Amino acid sequence: MAMTMNGEVTLPAGKEVVWAKLNDAAVLKACIPGCEQLGKDDDTHFSAVVKVKLGPVKATFKGKVELSELDPPNGYRIAGEGEGGIAGFAKGGARVALSDAEGGQTLLRYEVEAQVGGKLMQLGSRLINSVSKKLADEFFANFAKAVAEG
Repeated sequence: MAMTMNGEVTLPAGKEVVWAKLNDAAVLKACIPGCEQLGKDDDTHFSAVVKVKLGPVKATFKGKVELSELDPPNGYRIAGEGEGGIAGFAKGGARVALSDAEGGQTLLRYEVEAQVGGKLMQLGSRLINSVSKKLADEFFANFAKAVAEG
């Protein structure tokens, strides 16, 4: 099952600061809902362990993330995939673009494409889309707070 999601958020810092935070494993780990581990393998590769609850299904996903098309401090493409054991799998990618906003702030735009398979597909697209949107909103609220804290 495939899904797409896009949105934007205005962050209370300049592009250079936002860019640095987007590439900081400790910041991302603190902002990603359910993230138990996030390690930076090198400048463009991360490894992660994330626990997610989708309706009645709880799953721990272990996965890899790769950054490409890097254009500091304007954006990049992120691609990843994770295995959740019997729950199934998730894979996808996103384009993240940063632009200057009024008052020294930064506008972050994102476009996400994702696929899930296995037991997760049985939950139905409405539930998966709803939970995905909730997790994205939670991530960006956490990220905005991390950016504001400097």
